[in-house]
Amino acid sequence: MRGASGKPEGAYAGYFAQGEPAGAVLPDEEEWEDRISRIEDAVALEERKRQKWWQRAFWLGRRKRWWAVRAVSAMLLLFFLTVGFLAVTTPLSKSLEPVVPPQLTILAADGTPIARNGAITDAPVEVAKLPPHVVEAFISIEDRRFYSHWGVDPRGIARAAWTGVGGGSTITQQLAKFTFLTPERSLTRKAREMLIAFWLEAWLSKDQILERYLSNTYFGDNVYGLRAASLHYFYRQPEKLTTAQAAMLAGLVQAPSALRPTKHYERAEKRMRLVLGSMVAAGYLTEQEADLPSPRLDVRTRNELPTGTYFADWALPILRQGSERSYEAQTITTTLDARLQGIATRIVQRAGLGGAQAALVAMRPNGEVVAMVGGKDYRKSPFNRATQAQRQPGSTFKTFVYLAALKAGAEPSDPIDNSEITEGGYRPKNAAGRYSDTLTLEEAFARSSNVAAVRLYQSVGDEAVIATARELGITSTLTPGDPSVALGTASMTLLELTSAYAGIAGNAFPVKPTPLPVAQQGWWDWMWNGPESYPGRVSEDMAQMLRRAVNAGTGRAAMLPIANFGKTGTSQDNRDALFVGWAGDLVVGVWIGNDDNTPLNGIYGGGMPARMWRDFMLQATGKAPAATRPKADPSGPVEPLDIPPPEEFELPEGLRIEEDGVRVDTDIGGVPIDVRIGPEGVNVQPGRREEEPEPEPQR
Repeated sequence: MRGASGKPEGAYAGYFAQGEPAGAVLPDEEEWEDRISRIEDAVALEERKRQKWWQRAFWLGRRKRWWAVRAVSAMLLLFFLTVGFLAVTTPLSKSLEPVVPPQLTILAADGTPIARNGAITDAPVEVAKLPPHVVEAFISIEDRRFYSHWGVDPRGIARAAWTGVGGGSTITQQLAKFTFLTPERSLTRKAREMLIAFWLEAWLSKDQILERYLSNTYFGDNVYGLRAASLHYFYRQPEKLTTAQAAMLAGLVQAPSALRPTKHYERAEKRMRLVLGSMVAAGYLTEQEADLPSPRLDVRTRNELPTGTYFADWALPILRQGSERSYEAQTITTTLDARLQGIATRIVQRAGLGGAQAALVAMRPNGEVVAMVGGKDYRKSPFNRATQAQRQPGSTFKTFVYLAALKAGAEPSDPIDNSEITEGGYRPKNAAGRYSDTLTLEEAFARSSNVAAVRLYQSVGDEAVIATARELGITSTLTPGDPSVALGTASMTLLELTSAYAGIAGNAFPVKPTPLPVAQQGWWDWMWNGPESYPGRVSEDMAQMLRRAVNAGTGRAAMLPIANFGKTGTSQDNRDALFVGWAGDLVVGVWIGNDDNTPLNGIYGGGMPARMWRDFMLQATGKAPAATRPKADPSGPVEPLDIPPPEEFELPEGLRIEEDGVRVDTDIGGVPIDVRIGPEGVNVQPGRREEEPEPEPQR
């Protein structure tokens, strides 16, 4: 504005010239308005700079262009962040792996197939090596615009909805779905599927995407991948498929189980005609070329997935490690000895257990498992009581107590108090109330004295005993300060316990049970990563005590004509009865108990478990005849060794059928008698009286 003098006044007077020289030309009206507009913009900008982003005035008055630029920028930022997240959380290499584990055939050490598990898969295909009609069959029915879209095809979705031909998802989306995502149906999963499809299109070529799709998709009959499917249904490589065969395989993808030609050939044939029609519509075939006869199936591949076995169920997860990335069906030879497994199965099935269950594990001192039985009948109960049941080991745990004492400097001839414990809050009892002033450690161990074991446990210290059990591979909970641990009140599996005894047998620990042959360590590995061992004196003294327990102690029913070592065990209330020991190069654990953990009826560690251990060892070591087996055929049918023959039946207590005849353990006038009926007639011998049962530890 101008004052009375005609000169500019006010806050913006400096914007104008201080004076107007003579002859100056005043700006016209448009120029004047432009100057006023610029002034207003400058004022607005200055005022906006002074505003904070959380104030309402900060957002008012923004132009559409300003909003549009920032909206597009935000969307691009979100897109790149999403792609980056997918790149980190969804590794591209996963699309190269089979979607399910391939078929795995497990062999015994002699080549006998004992189980087959997993899907039928084969090597991935290469698009460049496939005939054009094979690729065209899949593209025409599944994703006609595969080579022109960017992972998601709106036109394809609309066409599928209108015509009912083809699927709404592209091949890229299907690859994303069965490779990276779960089968749930939700909008979130669909959105992730589309995002991963865009990402796959950005990182892989079309042929690479198609190769991964064809190598992973399901074709029914437990068959995954085009190569496995073409071999399964037509017994030919995919590179040699005819047009009709390719069309039938392409048609199976929509509903593999409902369309599989081995069971629903008419459905598969009808779907094949639809694929051929789609190939005509896409311009790949003429009407005349599509008029083809239906292909003949040529199913030669065997898809045997028989019942498992206790050993196979335990071994399979271990064997799968390292083989999950392979498309090829595999055959793996394990350490299972078919002869020993057969012996173990017969021993358990013929033991006369009544309603009780039994488990048996046999391994080499290095941990190679050669036989495993987890129950009387796998078909009735696949629960593996050797590897899954957590049960009390009873007096078999005393071995760790005495071993800790030997490590601390004790000797088998050292005396220990065997009198009744009458003071303190924990007062365990000996069997039948048998006590004495003192016993040597060797005698106390052989008799399985409870009071001596508890006193030794307290003398050595719970930390030393628990440390000894841990170094031998016992991982179960062992409560410090609880003296009942000395009598085996902590629960563990039979496999865990037997592995610990294997470490003692070979004086190399810890022993890890394995279904695979153990490779011999080189000198360097042995120096730096070799097993631990006890001093020779400690190892020899422990072996001496374990041998005394068998030959002159509670384990006399397990005596063999060769050197034998072991320990009996009976848990609280006679709920568990065990014998664990070794002879030759076999370490064997036997357990008997009820699944509902109720007390056993007259079964103790020094009785039936010890006799079962002896019977197994006699046949396993060749001291008693065993059935011969035919030569194994690795490609032949599976022999699930845990299943008894149809004629098997439950035998009464004391009666056992052995390879060389029938044996009866009985008493005549209170004298134990063994009666054997075999090819040489009837042989009657004095039996061995079973040791008194170990009572429930008293608190």
